[in-house]
Amino acid sequence: MKNILTFISGLIFGVGLIISGMTNPAKVIGFLDLFGNWDPSLIFVMLGAIPIAFIGFRIIEKKQATLLNEPVHLPGKHHMNSELIIGSLLFGSGWALAGFCPGPALVALGSGNSKGIIFVVAMLAGMLLHDHLYRRLFTSKGP
Repeated sequence: MKNILTFISGLIFGVGLIISGMTNPAKVIGFLDLFGNWDPSLIFVMLGAIPIAFIGFRIIEKKQATLLNEPVHLPGKHHMNSELIIGSLLFGSGWALAGFCPGPALVALGSGNSKGIIFVVAMLAGMLLHDHLYRRLFTSKGP
C-alpha cells in the first residue's frame, strides 16, 4: 500500500510540474530572467507551493515522521558553510542556464524530452565528477 501511495504522490507531483510549466526550460528561463524578457507566470506556482510546504514542514517537525510514518531527519536551520553556499550558487546558475532543476528534469526525461535527457545525463556526470573530486580533495589520508 505504501508503494502505491508513493507512486500516486509522485504522479501528482509530476503532473503538477507539467501543468505549471516547470518542465518547459524556456518558461523557467523566462521567469528567472528578471532584467530581460521576464515571464512572471511561475510566481503563482511558488505562491501556491510555499504555504503548502510550510505547513508540511511544520507537521513533519512536530511528528518527526512522514504521513506514512517513515522517520525523517531534517538538517539544522543554522548550518551554513562554504560548501552549501558554493553548491547553492552552482545549482542556481545551472537552473538559470538550462531551465531545469532535478525534479522537473526527471519528469521531462520520462516524457522523452530531448533537453531533459541531455540535462539528466549531464547532471549524473556532474554528480559522479563531484563525488570523485570531493573524495580525492577532502578525504585523502595524507602523503
